[in-house]
Amino acid sequence: MSDHHEHGEHGMYEHDPLHKHPTQPDLEDTPLTHHQIMQMAVADLLVEKGVIEAEELRKQIEFMDTITPARGAALVARAWIDPDFKDRLVADSKAAGAELDMDIGPIPILVMENTATVHNLIVCTLCSCYPRFLLGFPPDWYKSREYRRRAVSEPRKVLAEFGTELSDSVEVRVHDSTADMRYMVLPMRPDGSEDLSEDALAALVTRDAMVGVTTPKAP
Repeated sequence: MSDHHEHGEHGMYEHDPLHKHPTQPDLEDTPLTHHQIMQMAVADLLVEKGVIEAEELRKQIEFMDTITPARGAALVARAWIDPDFKDRLVADSKAAGAELDMDIGPIPILVMENTATVHNLIVCTLCSCYPRFLLGFPPDWYKSREYRRRAVSEPRKVLAEFGTELSDSVEVRVHDSTADMRYMVLPMRPDGSEDLSEDALAALVTRDAMVGVTTPKAP
């Protein structure tokens, strides 16, 4: 698998009027998927029936656009410094999130703890179910057919392609997200981070580590 990391900054360039750029297709040029059609139909129906107001729906969409992996990272960092909180997070992520004034959404999110003998990996084999209330929107590679297939059939090879090499003694557990259940990985605290503050620890926790394809590294 290639090209699954964030792109770096673009360099400055002079515009060449003779250089022709490919046109960007409009969204309307691409047929809507089944899930997109269902999503729009359900939203329209909820507004029509008065279950929610259009303004309420708009505000919720705006809120979803603001969510970043920093929310999940805050939970992980607190779990690293507070063993009792970690136990509560694994037992009930919604209640644990509320302790940090964080609403993690209506869909249950199971937090799977990595240990010295178990490494967890998250996938959605059918589409792209993802803990969006904690991590924001899923990356393109997570939604790709290749990842969805190979994460189940050859997870160690997938992990190796992300730079995560595990010994044979470590069990890899793959968790398949669904519309009714999402997962997030609680990675192991890296060696060398003992003196870091909670905020500094949170900065070590990446989106990919909470999906399980990488592990945090101390600075």
